[in-house]
Amino acid sequence: MISQTINGNIVGAIRVSTVKQGVDGDSPDDQQKLIAQYAATRNLKVARYFVFLESASKELQPMQEVIDYCKDPKNNVKQVIIKSIDRFTRGGADFYNPLKNQLEECGVSLVDVYGIIGNIKVNTLEHLGVKYKWSEFSPTKKAEMLEAERAKDEVRDIQTRMIGAQIRYARLGYWVRRPLYGFDNVHVETHDGKRCILKPNKVEAPLVEKMFELRARGTMEDIEIVEEINRLGFRTRERVIRDKEDRTKVIEVLGSEPLILKQLWRMIENPVYAGVNPEKWTQGNPVKCKFDGLVSFELFNAANKGKIIITEDNEGVHIHHRKPAEHLLKKGVKNSEFPFKRIVMCPGCKLPLYGSSSRGRHGKHFPAYHCNQRGGHYFRKSKKEFDNTIEEFVKHLDISEEYISELMEYVGKAFDKQQLETHRDSVTLDLHLTQLRNQIRVNIDKIKLVNSETTIKYLEEDIMKLEAEIAEVTSERQTKEEQKPVDMEKMKAYVHYFLAHLEELLLHHSNPVLQAKYFGVIFNDAPTYDDIVSGTPDCSKITGVNTVFVPKKLNNVHMAGMEGLEPPNARSLNYNQDPWLSVLTGYITDAKRSEVPSLIDKVVDVCDDVLL
Repeated sequence: MISQTINGNIVGAIRVSTVKQGVDGDSPDDQQKLIAQYAATRNLKVARYFVFLESASKELQPMQEVIDYCKDPKNNVKQVIIKSIDRFTRGGADFYNPLKNQLEECGVSLVDVYGIIGNIKVNTLEHLGVKYKWSEFSPTKKAEMLEAERAKDEVRDIQTRMIGAQIRYARLGYWVRRPLYGFDNVHVETHDGKRCILKPNKVEAPLVEKMFELRARGTMEDIEIVEEINRLGFRTRERVIRDKEDRTKVIEVLGSEPLILKQLWRMIENPVYAGVNPEKWTQGNPVKCKFDGLVSFELFNAANKGKIIITEDNEGVHIHHRKPAEHLLKKGVKNSEFPFKRIVMCPGCKLPLYGSSSRGRHGKHFPAYHCNQRGGHYFRKSKKEFDNTIEEFVKHLDISEEYISELMEYVGKAFDKQQLETHRDSVTLDLHLTQLRNQIRVNIDKIKLVNSETTIKYLEEDIMKLEAEIAEVTSERQTKEEQKPVDMEKMKAYVHYFLAHLEELLLHHSNPVLQAKYFGVIFNDAPTYDDIVSGTPDCSKITGVNTVFVPKKLNNVHMAGMEGLEPPNARSLNYNQDPWLSVLTGYITDAKRSEVPSLIDKVVDVCDDVLL
């Protein structure tokens, strides 16, 4: 046993590179045992241990805290013990030398368990009894500098191996990051070894799928989708905030928040949910993942409404970013007085028309649609004349019987799908209720183990919040159970009526903005005012009109009312039922015969809300 006498305190310095290493408890414990054993063999006792859970390759070195502690005379520190130089710093000789010099200046020696660091000073002029600053040196300094540089190089080697491997696996389609909401990381055996992929989370995945489906239908505004998803139990994942000084101490738990609008947009635009990864390590090139996404390419494209489109061919997958058409851009709050602005184009410059009211000399206002562009043309139509033109055009418009028959054929299939979604929503709510009850049980178990009144108070508050959330979710669950089945024949009668009589939807809507929006989807290309004027007697003259719309046959007197086939009765139609007047949006938007199944999907949930 080596005996050593030190007139002062001894401290041990322990460092690991990540919080995970520190929380797991393997590397810090191992270092502490080595330091304690080193001190015991020299009859020394470590007065205090410093533990750091952070990297030592950055500018601000964690060991500076130990040095500052040693500089304080009242602590009377004479020696600092570390496991090895790479635990002291990873910054190389440029960082190691200044740190050690600070200790030497305050009379503190630095030693390592492996004996690389030496504290013996040699004076080359000692035999002559003379000493200069340059004549005194440490024989081990060169070895220490080489070891410090090796520790720095090791960081680069480790990161090159680890990150290089992650980049290769990301480009092969595996997952190398934290799981997204809706997924769990799962390691599976592959021909590339045991690799990580994403698997659907049984609680979160149905909520993500619901987001895409609701947005693809187009029958709800984004804020309404957010509210619906939150009603089904959406809560963000929890994450912990650790103390900067003591990384093992959790000072705050964040998360468990409801969905917000910006988060919805980020999730909808994330191609990983469709099984395609275009991340930084793939250099922005989309890579088809080795796992299935939560939604299909078709559903992803429909939910993003052309802003982001995923395609696949023999060469792989591709992501296209498209700028929306000028008339589809949201440029401010819609004005119900001028609902057709930015829907109808100027016949001169083909740009969207605007609406405003000019004031005459006597203070009277004259509302009109007009063009704001300059360039040798002028267009301005009074609102009354403009609205009359729209009305005449709609009265001469009809939907082909062929399309109506084909559409009705798919109503039953879509209804079955909607019923399945309702059942899936109920299952999602049940899973959320189970999760909330489990959290309450966990908090109750914690109360049994703690004695602090403050801690018990906070746990009780958490339990009360969970109980309130359970009551809210239970109420939503009971609402879904109380819903009655839809009368399919009655729904088909409604659908057929509004398809055969577009003017009931496009001219008698209680919301002028929605009425104009429905009018806009009649066209494949945005119409000019002159197009509408020329199409009033015959809409087939306008090339922009979708092929499912045909000139109305004025001798057609067959109508479907609320009680079946009969002439329309004004009293039987309730124009204030906004959901009913939203039905046709689902039919007409992007209306092509090849897309009939997807179109009717957008309709049935609206029908369901109205008929219940």
